[in-house]
This record gives sequence, C-alpha cells and structure tokens, in this order.
Amino acid sequence: MSRQLRGSRFDPRAGFHTESKDRGPSVPQGLLKAARSSGQLNLAGRNLGEASGKKSMTGIGTQEVVKQFQEERIQAGTEKTAIIDKATIVEKPLAQHLEKRKCVWRINVDIPEEANQNLSFSSTERWWEQTDLTKLIISSNKLQSLSDDLRLLPALTILDIHDNQLTSLPSAIRELNNLQKLNVSHNKLKMLPEEITSLKNLKALFLQHNELTCIPEGFEHLSSLEDLDLSSNRLTTVPAGFALLSSLLRLSLSSNQLKNLPAEISRMKRLKHLDCDANLLETVPPDVGSMESLELLYLRRNKLRVLPEFPSCRQLKELHLAENQIEKLGAEHLQHLQAILVLDLKGNKLRSVPEEMALLQSLERLDLSNNDISSLPCSLGNLHLKFLALEGNPLRTIRREIIAKGTQEVLKYLRSKIKTLTYKSAKEIVQRLRALPALVEDHIYFPAPTWQLTGNQCFLLPAPDDRTNQDDSVPETAMTLPSEARVNIHAIVTLKLLDYSDKQATLIPDDIFDATKNTLVTSINFSKNQLCEIPQRHSRESLEPPPSTRPTVVIVELKEMVSDVNLSFNKLSFISHELCLLQKLTFLDLRNNFLSSLPEEMSSLTKLQTINLSFNRFKVFPAVLYRISTLEAVLISNNQVGSVDPQKMKLMENLNTLDLQNNDLLQIPPELGNCVQLRTLLLDGNPFRVPRAAILMKGTAAVLEYLRDRIPA
Repeated sequence: MSRQLRGSRFDPRAGFHTESKDRGPSVPQGLLKAARSSGQLNLAGRNLGEASGKKSMTGIGTQEVVKQFQEERIQAGTEKTAIIDKATIVEKPLAQHLEKRKCVWRINVDIPEEANQNLSFSSTERWWEQTDLTKLIISSNKLQSLSDDLRLLPALTILDIHDNQLTSLPSAIRELNNLQKLNVSHNKLKMLPEEITSLKNLKALFLQHNELTCIPEGFEHLSSLEDLDLSSNRLTTVPAGFALLSSLLRLSLSSNQLKNLPAEISRMKRLKHLDCDANLLETVPPDVGSMESLELLYLRRNKLRVLPEFPSCRQLKELHLAENQIEKLGAEHLQHLQAILVLDLKGNKLRSVPEEMALLQSLERLDLSNNDISSLPCSLGNLHLKFLALEGNPLRTIRREIIAKGTQEVLKYLRSKIKTLTYKSAKEIVQRLRALPALVEDHIYFPAPTWQLTGNQCFLLPAPDDRTNQDDSVPETAMTLPSEARVNIHAIVTLKLLDYSDKQATLIPDDIFDATKNTLVTSINFSKNQLCEIPQRHSRESLEPPPSTRPTVVIVELKEMVSDVNLSFNKLSFISHELCLLQKLTFLDLRNNFLSSLPEEMSSLTKLQTINLSFNRFKVFPAVLYRISTLEAVLISNNQVGSVDPQKMKLMENLNTLDLQNNDLLQIPPELGNCVQLRTLLLDGNPFRVPRAAILMKGTAAVLEYLRDRIPA
C-alpha cells in the first residue's frame, strides 16, 4: 500500500482541505473517537460556517455536517471518511476507496458501496456498538442555517448552537423529542417556528440576544420548561398564555420593549426568578405581590413611579428597583419582606426612608445612592448591614467624612444618635414644655403625660384631650406621632433638629423657635413650604420686642449653633445677608427656589462645605462661591448657567464635586482640566459639542484628561 501511495504521489495532508484555495477547518480524529463512546461532541469555536457562497463547514447531523467530516486526516495508509448515523463514525481502507475520498453518505438515506462488502473492524471501531449522540455543541461558529437533517439525531438531549448567525430554525426540530436543553442565544432569529412548541421534554430554552418581536402561539404547551431566557430581544408584549407554564422557575424578559406585564403572570406559582430589567414598564400589576415562591425580582432601568405591595412574597430575597422614578417608599411596601437580603433603590427620586426599614432584620445590602434623601432614620443603625450606599444624596444629618469611612461607621454613627427616654428625662421634658407659656397659648396642651413602651425604649406622647388647635391642623392626641406634632420636641431633644417642613406655610410660627430656648439645635429644616424670604420673628406680647423696629430674622438667633440649613422647595427669590452670619454653617440647601443671585456677604461662611442650588434661575455661576475656599461640593444643576471661570475654580482647592448638569454651557473651557482636585464632574444635558457623550461616559478623570489635552500650547 505504501508503494501505491508513492506511485500516485498522494499528498498525505490532502484530507485537511478541499481542492479549492479555501481551506475548511478540520475536526481532530481523537475528538471523533471520543464522541463515539461518550455520545457527546463539542465543535464550538472551530470557525464552522459558510464561505464564498458554498457550504463547506457546518455542524453535525445535517448535510453540512456530513460534508465537514469528509475532510478527515489520512494516517498510516487509511482514509477516515465519516458515515453519519446518529453520530456514528466508520473507517474505510484507503486502498479500496482512495478514488472516493470526497464522497460521504448518510445511513438510512444513501446506501454506501461498502454496505455490500465484507469489511473487518477492530473492537474499538465497531460502529453498531457505539453510543447515540446525546449532546452536541456547535456554538461560536459562523453557521447561517441548519437543514432538516437535524432529525437524524433523535437522541439529542442538549443542543447548543449559540453565538452563530442563524436567522431561523428548521421545522425538523420538532422531531427531537428527547431534547431537554436548547441554547440558540446570540444569533439573528427574527421568529421561532411553531414546531418548537412540540418539545414536551424541554426544560431550558435560551433565546437571549436575538431579534424576536413576538412569541409563537402554543408556547404554553412547553409544560416541562423550567428556565426561559428571552432577554435582549424586541418583544413588546408577553403572551397571557405564559401563565400556563406551571413548571417555570426562572423567566428573564430584560432588555426588551415591554410597557406592561400581564396580570396572569402571577399564576406562575413556582416562579423564583423574574427579571424585567431595562424595559419601559410604568407599573407592575398588583398580582405580582401574590407570587409566593418569588425569590429574586429585577425591575431596574424602567419608568416605575409607584410600587405594588408584596403581601405574599415572604420568600423574596432580592428586590432590585434601581434607576426608576420612584418617589415614595412606604411601610406597606416593606412590612411583608421578612426574608429580604438585598434591596436596591439607587437612582430614584426618594425623599425619605420610612422607619419601618429597621424591621428588615435579615437585610444585608441596601443601596440608596443617587436619590433625594436628606436624612435617615437613626433606627437604621440597628440593622446588620454588610453594605450601605448613600452617595449622591443631599444628606445633612451625616457628615461626608463619616460616609466615606464605610458602612459600619455609618451604622455606628446612627446608633449613637438613638437616645432612650427614661421616665425621669421624659418628665423633665414635660416640665420644660409647661414652662413655655407661648406653647400653651398656641394651643399645644400637655395635661398628665403618658409614656408608650416599645421594646427597651420609652416614648413620650401627649395625653388625650378634647381641645383642638385653632388652626386647620389635625388635633393632637395620645396617638399623635412626635413627627406629626406642631412642635416636634422629640426631634429637637434627640436629634438637635428644628423641623417645620412640608407644611406649605408662608410664615414660620414664633413658637417653633421658642421651643428651642435653652436647647442645642444644629440643624434646621424648613423645606417644602411657601416661604418667600428667610423666616422672621414678629413682635408678640409674651416676648420682649426686638431692638429693631423691623422683624428679626430668627435663624440668626441660632447662629452660634446651626451647621445645617435646609430651605429647599420654597419660593425664595433672594437671600438676606443675615443668613451669612451663621459662622458654623457647613451645609446649605437652597434648591428648587427662584434664586438668580447670592449676596456677596456669603464669603464670610468660612466653614461652608456643601451648597445645593439646583433647580433655580441662575444664569451665571455665582462669583461669591469662588471665594469660599472650604467648599467641597457645589450642586448647581438645572439652571441656566452659561459659563464658568476655570482659573478661579482651580483656586477652590477643597472642591471635589461640581454638578453642572442641564445648564446652558455652550463650551467647556479646556483649562477646567487643570482642576485636578475634582473627583466628580457632571456635565450632561448641556448644549456643548465637545467633549462628546462617549468621553463623558468614561468618568471625571477621562473628561479632565481630555480637556487638558486640548489646552493650547
């Protein structure tokens, strides 16, 4: 046989390529032998596909697969030509079949000449004793289609053809009755054949990253399906028939174009994992709250404004709600989440955190970053959190350096602010209240006090009384919470906070300030009112008249104590110079007013660290801010600012956060790149052309570097 080879000048490498210049990929002989005994064949990442318009490479079980196996290696005088019958491979002696080495056959379709010959096989090559192919992986190739020859592999239980270029699936797929797992993800499928609904034993179906716009009817017939991934397609609706997928455990619908979910989805009583990230959802059907087995719920990057309650989701472990438009989180949303471990609320519009959050004793990760939260309930300190994110909030009750130290330091700080009122201290508070005639005259009446015990804490509550306030407020009773009282004495004593927020008041009553007499107050919150100027005191008979004939700016009375002032969401059009007398002021919140300028006297605020001027009417960056060297954060987004002075900005050595989003900046001066002290620079939403959005997305460091590179030499 060797002489015959030499005589014919046979190229021993001929089996690796066709006679054309294009060489197809080869399949290692060892891989084929292993497939015969194991029933598993992995052809992933072998560049199988179509080239030059001619099918020269494809996967097993189709005509193209058979052609692939015709290019076998020729070793030791034998040619190995593939004859496929349920992935069984046969050898033929080269001496008899050299002239036919390009021919291939399909058993049960084409009858090879060898079937009539008496051939001998070694014990390891007897094809009739080989295992049927049950697992086929031809992923990460260049396949554009599969033929109906797929029916020749009826024993398949796993078919993985992800990461190819398929635009459709053959109807013969219905004959793979034993198929349990089908992965067709990362292809170009625009629709699914109805025959796919015939796969009664299918347990896992992966269709993510295709171009599907709809789901075929009869999908509910996949009664064994446990895992279904339809993410990253173009779906606009979810068939109500999905509710009949009673075995489904995991459903992913993320990155589609869904505007709503069918209420019937709640019938999936076994569903544990529901992923609806990155859609257009504005609401979630209330019935979702009745899914008893649900453990993971993903609703990130949607348009949700409100949340349903979860009365039956007692096994819910992770709730992801980041990057929506949620404005309120109430006790009704939290009270049933007994098993919750992860709660992700970042990037919403939350203004407060309910006290009931402290009841989630199993909670380990809580993300509240990038919201509108100004204070946190101290009871959060009792949670056993491993991770707490608070960045991007206008917090005024927790200093920035404490947040920078990490979760455990924040929790420790919050715990230190929880003060238990003993019987003695509560009695002292009542005596102090009775000593203030102004309070009694304004109808805050305190007869015999009562104490309400909760755990190891004692809370003072006013005793019941038939008398009511003469204003339009709700009468105070023994059940009135301290935060709902006209004067929140609890906040003054325990939090050193003078709070008269969300009252829609045009004036701050004098008794609010009288309640702080002989008491240390470090924070003032007059937000969400109708104030047109800094609150003033008006003369009254019970108090000594002020030396000046005009009303006194009462905040000045606290100038030796106050460090945080919140006047946001009012109607202020100017800031009086008296506010600049607060020498200990470190945090000033003036957002959502009508301001267009700041007084020059503000330069005397030598301890000011954070100022929030967002949502006002500034057309220029306030010059006085350049002279406050202690500033660490300037938030002036959503105004009409047209320019900034990079030279003066560079002198603000402590400035690390500058928010200029949604202004009228036509250009960004390259010299701003020299402000290397900046750690956060936000410029989105301005009409400038450079830096482009791609640069902005890379973060502050990349933007500053880009600007520096554009500074003229």
